[in-house]
Amino acid sequence: MKRLVVISAVVLLAACGKEAPPPARIDQPVLTHVVGTPADADDVAYSGEIHARYETTLAFRVSGKVVARAVDAGALVRAGQVLARLDPADTGLQASAAESQFQLADADAKRYRELRARGFVSQAALDARETALKAAAAQAGLARNQAAYTTLRADHDGVIAATLVEAGQVVSAGQPVLRLAQSGAREVQVAIPESRLNKVKIGMPATIRVWAEESLAASYTGQLRELAAVADPMSRTYAGRVTLEGKNALPALGMSARVIFTDAAKDEAAAWQIPLSAIFQQGDQPAVWVVGGDQKVTLRPVKITAWQDDAAIVGSGLAAGERIVAAGVHKLSPGEKIRVVKDGLPR
Repeated sequence: MKRLVVISAVVLLAACGKEAPPPARIDQPVLTHVVGTPADADDVAYSGEIHARYETTLAFRVSGKVVARAVDAGALVRAGQVLARLDPADTGLQASAAESQFQLADADAKRYRELRARGFVSQAALDARETALKAAAAQAGLARNQAAYTTLRADHDGVIAATLVEAGQVVSAGQPVLRLAQSGAREVQVAIPESRLNKVKIGMPATIRVWAEESLAASYTGQLRELAAVADPMSRTYAGRVTLEGKNALPALGMSARVIFTDAAKDEAAAWQIPLSAIFQQGDQPAVWVVGGDQKVTLRPVKITAWQDDAAIVGSGLAAGERIVAAGVHKLSPGEKIRVVKDGLPR
């Protein structure tokens, strides 16, 4: 019994001698604010959708029955890739008949050339056969083209944005079959209300934020490339296309985005409005915590040009689209990783 007591005491002493493991580090959740609206601007954010710069509606050049559709919506395709086929039976028969007529006209023309060389036929008779040969050759070429048109191929690299027919369906020439979004530049399609039509113009610069990438504090620059001259009769808005600039400006097609048009001259000296709670006083120099793409914070000095009841006007030190900490600034340290809070919920 004494031996058991001694062993138990030794075990307890050994356990007490071990250091407790450090508590798991938990990233601090903080409320943030995205810098985006100048304090003296009348800019408005417009909702839009990401589209390809060039979208093509593909169709067969002949009518017929669709026997196969090789792609679905969302498929990546290469130029020249087969997308769909029509039943080639009828066009094949037409091509065979036209080829037979061409061969007959060719043999007839050769015979008349020999007869003309011997003086047995007139030049007019030979000319008639030569003309018939040219017509037969053109008809044969047309028939071959018609046969080739039963295969629909991609004319550019891109993504199939929509499929409009199914196998077994009979289509007419020119009827839309597929919609191809070409690879390359992206645009945002927006609707401008008639009340703000006089505030935007072609070539106007814009800041674009994709909603799916807001946690990364990423933004794109662009400009208004196209603005409809006539309003949509149902929505009474004017369709606009904003081109994204830069080789890396390639958000996924179909994503939702916000577009803010800005005046370039005014934007050079833009004064940004931020919450008072975002200001961290570092001695005599005000500063803000800027959230990076890795969710780590960096303290950055800013110049305050004016103070308001619930906001501060920053004259320099911040750029549109940057995310800053809006509350709890005195609890942070440089390089600390945080969790962004939006609408009261950490993410």
